[in-house]
Amino acid sequence: MPTIYDELRASHERQRALCRSMSASRSAPAKRRQAFLELAIELDAHAAAEERFLYVPMLMLDGGLSVSRHAMSEHHEIEEMVEETRGVNPETETFHTQAQDLGHLVRHHLKEEEQGFFQLSGRLLSAPQKADLRKRYLVDYERLKAQATG
Repeated sequence: MPTIYDELRASHERQRALCRSMSASRSAPAKRRQAFLELAIELDAHAAAEERFLYVPMLMLDGGLSVSRHAMSEHHEIEEMVEETRGVNPETETFHTQAQDLGHLVRHHLKEEEQGFFQLSGRLLSAPQKADLRKRYLVDYERLKAQATG
């Protein structure tokens, strides 16, 4: 039975691919900028839906409080870096440096989630919860993406 983790990992893979495209120094600046803009939308929709439908349930459990707070602080840090990068010309070295830094931060966060947070929450949440959270996450994630692109 599919769970919220299946959807989160699919988004993580999209994020990794967009980070690579955004940081590719041989790509045209317009392609790097487009990858950045797509990444910004993906990160925003993913983070909001993930916080609502994985972090909040984990915040309600004593064993999930600390790791959820940490993960949310990393989401905030990523969000701030996205905003710093948004106005930078993709033809500049500044953009390239910020794109690399953003990619590093995103990959670090994804690795921590996949290798720690998912295992802990997987033990604390029941199978029916994980399946229900998947459905709720998907609805919100798709709504947020549509809202950002529409």
